[in-house]
Amino acid sequence: MNDDMDDAESRLGRIERLLESGQREFVPAWRRATRGEPRWTVTAVILAAVALQLTLPHRLVLLHPAWAMPVLELALLAGLVAANPRRVEPGAQWLRWLGLTLICAISLANGWSAVRLVGDLVNGTGGDQAVPLLLTGGVIWLTNVIVFALWYWEWDRGGPMARVQGQHQYADFLFVQMQSPEIAPPDWEPAFLDYLYLSFTNATAFSPTDVMPLSRWSKMLMMLQSSVSLVTVVLVVARAVNILK
Repeated sequence: MNDDMDDAESRLGRIERLLESGQREFVPAWRRATRGEPRWTVTAVILAAVALQLTLPHRLVLLHPAWAMPVLELALLAGLVAANPRRVEPGAQWLRWLGLTLICAISLANGWSAVRLVGDLVNGTGGDQAVPLLLTGGVIWLTNVIVFALWYWEWDRGGPMARVQGQHQYADFLFVQMQSPEIAPPDWEPAFLDYLYLSFTNATAFSPTDVMPLSRWSKMLMMLQSSVSLVTVVLVVARAVNILK
């Protein structure tokens, strides 16, 4: 009798170990510790945002001379690249604060430009040529897409460094690959370009498309981006149409 019980317990133990190993095997990459994503993508996009700021008219610039803010942003970016040149890997806490400071600087500069442009359009002083106005509005709109992509990327599940360590179980943004892992490679996890796509679609459709916000802060941030994008597009296009008429 004891032998039968020991044999049954042994079989039960083997089954439990098999189930546990199967669960570990099917844990998606975005929920476990992985390598950091390559830094070159986010670096290239930030450089594009800095270049876009240099094309704005001086009346829309936050700091003078016009190159002051871009130089500050490049200095902050250089610090991040020097600390982690190849991949966004976990590091000292000051690295995260440095990254947040960089995003804040880009956000403030572009937000100031957007407010000044909207004020000029409301007051009827936004210029009397349609093409320069559309180009300026396009620069601010595109920079706004980059800014919110950076915020989404920096805050989802605690930021890129926390995501590498798999510290947060619950996602702030639900990507299609999370719902249907069978359609993606087993090592798939969201990277910066996924958040850039999310920001672009939200700015053009003024609503979520295939990526759903789950947390309250992500919903509020997407709502803010849609509002800014809508106001910018409507006012710039309306003013340009009036000039062409």
